[in-house]
Amino acid sequence: MFLIRPPSDAKLSQILAAVGDARFTYDAVGATASAGALPDGYHHVRATRVLGRGEDVFAAAVDGIRRWQLHRRQGYRVAPDEPPIEVGTVVAVDVPLVAVHVVAACRIAWVVDEPDRFGFGYGTLPIHPESGEEAFVVERETGEIDGDRGDVRLAIAAFSRPRHALVRLAGPVARRQQARATEGYLDALAAHVREVLG
Repeated sequence: MFLIRPPSDAKLSQILAAVGDARFTYDAVGATASAGALPDGYHHVRATRVLGRGEDVFAAAVDGIRRWQLHRRQGYRVAPDEPPIEVGTVVAVDVPLVAVHVVAACRIAWVVDEPDRFGFGYGTLPIHPESGEEAFVVERETGEIDGDRGDVRLAIAAFSRPRHALVRLAGPVARRQQARATEGYLDALAAHVREVLG
């Protein structure tokens, strides 16, 4: 959904209600949960960033994902205010661009919550300009290094294709925006970890 003005809280609530029971707009639900190949016929994104090392870094990174800091630190609005990281949670994200606000609705398709891995993948619902899935997972190496656990990294995986005519027409511009958003997610979580650890 493309809007000229920022959507009100009431508008975002209306969008959430409209897609609450909607089906995903793609077939390969959960495909970002494994390290295997992403589905054919989509644009693929994979990106990683080392955030630091050790238990405190991992805990801060998990906190950032739980609090949707990857989105919020880029200036995106997330509704509802504190969506839980649980399978089935539906969110509406307001992405302000130069001339418009893009509102995208997604549902969490899968969650991983393990001692050394935490994150989720969410997939597109009918109110979304694209079709596909995106995942954000914090992973900690399990080997001991100088008495401490290893590197902590954020891994992002996504597959998508245009669903709205404007996105199809935008072509390379839309891909550049997606690349900026991915880099923004990496930067946002790194900034959150630095801030938490002081």
